[in-house]
Amino acid sequence: MSFGQQYAYYHAPDKTDYDSAQATLLNTMSDTARMAACHQLGFYFAGSNRDSCYYFLNRQLGLARKLGLKLWEADALDNTAFVLWRLGNYPEALQRFLDGVKIAEDPASEKNAWGLERFNANKDPRIARLIVLAQLHFDLSTLYEEAGYSDKELVELSKGENVAMENHDKSALAQINTQLGSYYLSRHSVDTAITCLQKSVDFAEQSGFKLFEGEGLNYIGNGYLAKGDYVSAKKDYLRSVFVNTEQNNYAGLTHTYVSLANLFTKQNNIDSALYYAREGLALTKITHDLSDAAMAYSSLSAVFKIKNNIDSAFKYQGMALAARDSLNSAEKVKQFENVGFTEQLRVQQLEEEKAAVQNKVRIYAMLAGLAVVLLITLILYRNNRQKQKTNKILEKTLSNLRSTQAQLIQSEKMASLGELTAGIAHEIQNPLNFVNNFSEVNKELIEELKSEKLKAESERDEELESQLLNDIEQNLEKINHHGKRADAIVKGMLQHSRSSAGVKEPTDVNALTDEYLRLAYHGLRAKDNSFNATMKTDYDDSIGKINVIPQDIGRVILNLITNAFYAVDEKRKSGIENYAPTVSVSTKKLNDKVEIKVRDNGSGIPQKVLDKIFQPFFTTKPTGQGTGLGLSLSYDIVKAHDGEIKVMTKEGEGSEFVVKLPYQ
Repeated sequence: MSFGQQYAYYHAPDKTDYDSAQATLLNTMSDTARMAACHQLGFYFAGSNRDSCYYFLNRQLGLARKLGLKLWEADALDNTAFVLWRLGNYPEALQRFLDGVKIAEDPASEKNAWGLERFNANKDPRIARLIVLAQLHFDLSTLYEEAGYSDKELVELSKGENVAMENHDKSALAQINTQLGSYYLSRHSVDTAITCLQKSVDFAEQSGFKLFEGEGLNYIGNGYLAKGDYVSAKKDYLRSVFVNTEQNNYAGLTHTYVSLANLFTKQNNIDSALYYAREGLALTKITHDLSDAAMAYSSLSAVFKIKNNIDSAFKYQGMALAARDSLNSAEKVKQFENVGFTEQLRVQQLEEEKAAVQNKVRIYAMLAGLAVVLLITLILYRNNRQKQKTNKILEKTLSNLRSTQAQLIQSEKMASLGELTAGIAHEIQNPLNFVNNFSEVNKELIEELKSEKLKAESERDEELESQLLNDIEQNLEKINHHGKRADAIVKGMLQHSRSSAGVKEPTDVNALTDEYLRLAYHGLRAKDNSFNATMKTDYDDSIGKINVIPQDIGRVILNLITNAFYAVDEKRKSGIENYAPTVSVSTKKLNDKVEIKVRDNGSGIPQKVLDKIFQPFFTTKPTGQGTGLGLSLSYDIVKAHDGEIKVMTKEGEGSEFVVKLPYQ
C-alpha cells in the first residue's frame, strides 16, 4: 500500500496524535495550524476509514490553496488523489496527480514553504520539494498499474526512483521497490521481484518508517508462494501481519489476510483459508476499498469452490465481478484515457512550441554567424597583403626580443650569483685569516722550540720549552676551531645555493633571511668599500619551519634586500646631512601566513611608476645597472608558492616590501 507523503512521519499517527490534532482543529484560529492538523487526521484514517481520510485531506488542500503554500498544495493533491483512486474515482485521481506533479516540478514552489520540518529534518526547501515529487511519481505509477498502463507505470517509477536517489530518500525507495517487485511478480520474474522487495523492506527499516515494510513482506510471501515455497511464504505473511497490526494498517492487513487465504487454499487447509478470507473482507468494510473487496470476494469464491459449495462460490464470484465492474466501467476508463490523452497533447504541444523556439533561435544564430563570418572575411581579405608584408618583420622582431630576454634573464642570474659569491667570500675570509695567522705563529714557535732543543743540556730552558709547546697546542686548537667555522659557513651557503629541483622542504625562514641579509651586505661591500648601512632585524622565533623551495625564496629575499641597500646608498650619495642609511628586516607569524618585511629609508618609489615595478624589464636604475627582472622573478616565485608580495612607499621617506607565504 502506498499513501502520499507517508514518510513525512517516522511512525503512523497514534491516538495521542489524533487527540492533539483534533484539539488543534477545534481550538485554533490559525489556518496554518489547522492545515497541519487536517493532514495529520487524514493520515490517521489512511489505513482504516478512507471516507474520513479524504474529508480531512481535502480540507488540507483548500487551506493550502488559500495560504498560497504550493508544497502543501502538491502534497494534498497527492494524498487526495490516492484516496480517490482507492475509492474508485480514477479520472479525478489522475487529474490531481498530474496537477501535483506540475507544481512539484517547479522550483518556484519552494518559496514560502512553511512547516518544512514536516517534509525533512534539515528544513531545506529543495529537499522538501524533491520528497513531494518522488511520492507523486510513485503514486501515479501505482494508478497506471491499476488501470493496466504498464508502460506508463515503469516511466513514473523510473522518474520517482531518480528523484529519490538524488535525495537519498529511503522511505520513497522502499515504496518504489515494493511497486517494482509487484510489477515483476505480475510478469512471473519471481527472483527479480524478491530482490526488489527485499530492498524495499531494508529501506523501510533503515528509514525508521515501517508502514511500507508490511506490504513488502506480503509481496515477498507472494513471490515464495509462486515458487511453491509455502514455508517461506507463510513466514513472511505472518511477519507482514505483525507489522501491519503494529502500524494499524487495515489496508495492508487486508492484502496479507487474502494472501494467507490463498496460501491455505493451495494447501487444501479450507478452514484457515476461509477464516483469513473473511477477515480480509471484513476489513474492506472499514476501508471501503473496492479493489481490495474484489480481491477478498475472489478468494472466498475459490475457497467455496474447493468445498464444492457451488452456490456460495458463484455468489462471491459475482460480487467480485460487480466490484471490478464498478472500478473499471467503460465510462470511467474512457474518462481516464481522455485525461491522459489531454495531458499527452499538452506535453506534446509544449515540446513542439519549445522546438519551434529553438529552431528560430538556431536560424537567427546561423544568420548572425554568417554575417559575422562574411564581415571577418572581408576584413581579412583587405588586410591580408599588409599582414604578409609585416609578418616577416614581426617574426624577426620577436626572435630578437626572445634572444634579448634570454640574455637579460641570464644577466640577472649572474648578477645574483656575483652578489652571493662576494658575500660567501667575505663570510669565510675571517676564519681563513685566523687559520693563516695562527699557522704562521705556530711556525715561528716551532722554529724557536727547535733552537732551544739544539742547545746544550745545561743551557736549555725546560720551562720555556713547555710554554712553547702549550702555545703551539693552543694555536692548533684555534686553527681547528676556525677551520670548522669556515667549513660550517661553506656548508650553510651550499645548502641555500645548490641547484633546486623545485621541491618544497621544511625551512627555517629566520635563518634563511638572516643569511641572505649578510650575503647581500658583504656582496655590496665587496663591490664598493665606501658602502655602509645600519641593519636592523626583528625575527619572530615562534615561526619555526615552513614548506618552501629555499633557493627560490632566498633569491626573493636577496633581490629585496639588495634593492633596499641600493636605495639607501643612492640617497647617501646625494649628500643629505645627518642621513643614516638603514635597512630593517623582520619576520612575523600571522595566523595561517608568515610575513617577511624589508624596509629602507631611501628615496622611495615615484607613484607614477609604482604599478609597473613588478613588470618584466622595468627598472628605475640607470641604464646598465639593472635588468628589470629582479622584482618580476620575485613576484612569480612568491605567486608559485601561493603567496603574495606588496609594496608600500612614500617619496622621500623610503619603501617597504611585504612578502606573505602560507604557513604550512
